[in-house]
Amino acid sequence: MESIEHLLKNTQKAASQIRRLTKNQKAQILVDLAEILLKNSAKIIAENKKDLDLMDPKDAKYDRLLLNENRIKGLADSLLQVANLNDPTGQILTERTLDNGIKMQKISVPMGVVGAIFESRPNVTVDVASLCIMSGNACVLKGGKEANFSNQYLVSLIHEALNQNRVSTDIVMLLPTDRKYLSQMLEADKYVDLIIPRGSQSLIDFVRSNSKIPTIETGAGVCHTYVEKTANLDMAAEIIVNARASRPSVCNSLDCAVLDESVLEKLIPKLKTGFEKYNIEVFADNKAFPFFEKNGFTKLQHAQPEDFGKEWLDFKISIKTVNNFDEALEHINHFSSKHSEAIITEDNKLAETFLQEVDADLFIITPPQDLPTVGSLD
Repeated sequence: MESIEHLLKNTQKAASQIRRLTKNQKAQILVDLAEILLKNSAKIIAENKKDLDLMDPKDAKYDRLLLNENRIKGLADSLLQVANLNDPTGQILTERTLDNGIKMQKISVPMGVVGAIFESRPNVTVDVASLCIMSGNACVLKGGKEANFSNQYLVSLIHEALNQNRVSTDIVMLLPTDRKYLSQMLEADKYVDLIIPRGSQSLIDFVRSNSKIPTIETGAGVCHTYVEKTANLDMAAEIIVNARASRPSVCNSLDCAVLDESVLEKLIPKLKTGFEKYNIEVFADNKAFPFFEKNGFTKLQHAQPEDFGKEWLDFKISIKTVNNFDEALEHINHFSSKHSEAIITEDNKLAETFLQEVDADLFIITPPQDLPTVGSLD
């Protein structure tokens, strides 16, 4: 089997160069890259089309793969935002003087070489590279074959920005797509300091089980929105449709609407226009099913046990009916992937309780105005 050791070794060697750059030097690379992306947007779209032509448009990954002018502009804007961040390296985290007079400091430093493994999202190529550059790290990228043309061209543009600033292009290394190289990467603890998998649960599980390198998991997104009995139902309907239909293939899109039994009769008719517009398929539990059926939803199935706790990544949604707030918490905490969870309520106390008791990275709350709209336990 062909080895990628020489590629990993080159990136490890180049990592020392990125560590020596000042904040302004690192920011300039990102500013230059933003300009290069915009200047070459037509070529990016053309290379991306080569990938898109090999994928079924009905595949849930198709939208993740797509790059257009708006998304390229979004990538350029994100580069400028990262360039304006404070340099996270060289910060004194703690310091103290021992009894014998020795002064001790804990200072933030780069990790070294970060390995990112991802599937059909070429924007990750730019995202990871920019964050690693600003934090003084080199990176090794293992993208999926679905985005190979896109990733190769995007990395060539990243290399152009690095060359423009007289920095080694080995700082951002794109590995071959063949899966056989994944195992080599996961065992290369001599050259790679951290692994971050971004993709399906099966990918994350594989990395967790096979990596000899410390790993940060991003996790699959099984996301819920609970409509509590005091919720504004017009707003709830808009949120549910938007959360399911705006970007169905992203990990923070809505998978399961948890509905208080008391809202079924009035809320479900309000969902019909949006669900029909986007051809959303409903998997409803026994209590909710008759309400969807009575209102003439054309894509409707009885939910099966396996339809809960599922990341759909598609125009599909499961519906769970609960009798009260405690049942909603129980369902969400049982099936949550701890990614993004939401409650729609007019009850301040329940909103605060939800924040405290649901274990997730991000909560989107829509309570009265005197509560924060976004909260986090992390």
